[in-house]
Amino acid sequence: MTTASLSGRKVLLIVGGGIAAYKALELVRLLKKSGAEVMSLLTPAGAEFVTPMSLAALTGHPVRQALFMPEDETAMGHIELSRWADLVVVAPATAGLIAKAANGLADDLASTTLLATDKKVLLAPAMNVRMWLHPAVQANVARLKGFDGFHGVAVVGPDEGEMACGEFGPGRMAEPAAILAAIQGLLTGPDGRPLAGRRAVVTAGPTFEPIDPVRGLTNRSSGKQGYAIATALAELGAEVTLVSGPVALDAPVGLNRIWVESAREMQAEVQKHLPADIAVMSAAVADWRVDGVASGKIKKAPGGPPSLALIENPDILAGVSKPGKSRPKLVIGFAAETSDLEANARAKLSRKGCDWIVGNDVSDDVFGADGNAVTLFTKDGGADVWPRQSKTEVARKLAARIADHFKA
Repeated sequence: MTTASLSGRKVLLIVGGGIAAYKALELVRLLKKSGAEVMSLLTPAGAEFVTPMSLAALTGHPVRQALFMPEDETAMGHIELSRWADLVVVAPATAGLIAKAANGLADDLASTTLLATDKKVLLAPAMNVRMWLHPAVQANVARLKGFDGFHGVAVVGPDEGEMACGEFGPGRMAEPAAILAAIQGLLTGPDGRPLAGRRAVVTAGPTFEPIDPVRGLTNRSSGKQGYAIATALAELGAEVTLVSGPVALDAPVGLNRIWVESAREMQAEVQKHLPADIAVMSAAVADWRVDGVASGKIKKAPGGPPSLALIENPDILAGVSKPGKSRPKLVIGFAAETSDLEANARAKLSRKGCDWIVGNDVSDDVFGADGNAVTLFTKDGGADVWPRQSKTEVARKLAARIADHFKA
């Protein structure tokens, strides 16, 4: 994970309402440890969960809470705050704060500051899963990220998991360490983000190879890890094309997602979007397809089930890794194994010709789960073991390693 110093950088932290507000205290500690100067703005709802005294003690600055404060004789606190900061961070970013920012509403200190700032803004959303998935919230996030000529809004998270309300899904605020990494990405590197100007192609999910109009060969990949990787690369500034097989996942905001079904369709779309700087081939591509798809549904017959003649599908990873003008500068493959993880992953790394390979043991609870334990193998013989954590955290670690690779 990147450890870029924030010495001399100024961060304004807006703390919205919600149980996740307590994480803002840890975020302040991490920011101060990285060398940043932090000022805080606490909304009335946020003050129901954390105290002004706690934020003041950690930041070393008075906490701003109201648009009109007796000690602010000019009543211009929102202008002063918005100009002082190098970056404005909203954590937690509630649905209400996001809606106000997206629609130019300014009726309190937080929303007025967001409207008045000429600096980049980082949102760390936190809300109930149904609220996060609501089309209005998704539209507001997309609108903020898409304003032409605007100074820029980035989003980190939300993560998936169990929530305080007892429901499960996306909506948990990203962990403070992940928010710190996003802040470091926005305040360091070219154009404020370490992968800005880099183009990435990511594949995700399974492929589906038809047998007849109603049946097919596929696998159990949910696409969650690939989608998380695409999102993490975009958070660090990369221009990402996500080539996705059939999955039950919403398109990440701010990415170019392309739907495919078969391995041959996926290969064609990947090749269409090369050359690129980065290729992460995380899709679980079917190794074989039926030689001759039946035009009608195959019926049961007295003679028993039909015999299917299988032929090999194209090897997308090997094709992308092949030397040539269109080969990405960094090619990363995945090895899903049920035994002998290191031996099989290293053999695949050598056979495919890629630069890195992410190996994971799928013999246990991995497919469709929110967590993963992986090992990153590199051509120089390196092996970095990452214990089980959320797929979002795995993705962010991988994105940070990619950023460090290009920085080096």
